[in-house]
Formats: sequence, C-alpha cells, structure tokens
Amino acid sequence: MDYRAVGLKVGVEIHRQLDTGHKLFCDCPTILSTKPPTVAFERRLRPTQSELGQIDPAALFEFHKGKTVTYEADPETTCLVELDEEPPHLLNPEAVDVALTMSMLLHAKPLDEIHVMRKVVIDGSNTTGFQRTA
Repeated sequence: MDYRAVGLKVGVEIHRQLDTGHKLFCDCPTILSTKPPTVAFERRLRPTQSELGQIDPAALFEFHKGKTVTYEADPETTCLVELDEEPPHLLNPEAVDVALTMSMLLHAKPLDEIHVMRKVVIDGSNTTGFQRTA
C-alpha cells in the first residue's frame, strides 16, 4: 500500500507524569501520597450525550451495571478540581513548555493551539466520568 497516496497520517500519544511544580489542571503537587486517605466520597457515574447528541454504547453498558464507586483521597495532594467539585484551572504552563520542548526534540510539528476535550470514561477509574485531554 502506498501510504502517501492514501494520505495516511499517524500520531503518537505518550502518557508520562511530568516533574512539574503542580498538576496539569490544578495547583496540587505531582507527588503520590503515601499517607492513609482522610477523604472519601461515593459516585454513581452516568453517561452524557456527545456533541452530536449520541450516547457512547460502552458508557451506557457501564452505567447499566449500576456500580457505585468509592473514591479516597489525601487533601494535601488532591483538590476540588480532582473531586469534580470545581472547574479545571488554566493549563500548567510549565507542563505545556515540557510538552513543546519534547515535541521539538522529536522533530514533531505541534499545532499553534491547544484544545482541551473530554473523553467519556465511566468505568470508575476517575471521579468525573470523563478524562480531560489536550
């Protein structure tokens, strides 16, 4: 197959915890707490419609399981943003700088805008029912 003829474009998504002063969407430190959690709360996550008015079938499947998830946290490393009780803050400029530096080192071509989006995830792995991506 001639990949250029079909216009194939391939991207790479890399997940890595950065050694920055604080997390991407809040002012909490990027360390993992070793203390016993002192905060606990429960959530039953629900699917929501996409921008196109559709509900993801996988999210609907998870919802019908009727699970309630208990989350535990240490208030020294977790805040209201992560508990989904406060809107996300502006992107951590230090993290953006690290990402752009890595892009340049890899000879990538980063775009001139960053769009933060929400990806539906209601398996209980996060408190909001979605993952923020940029």
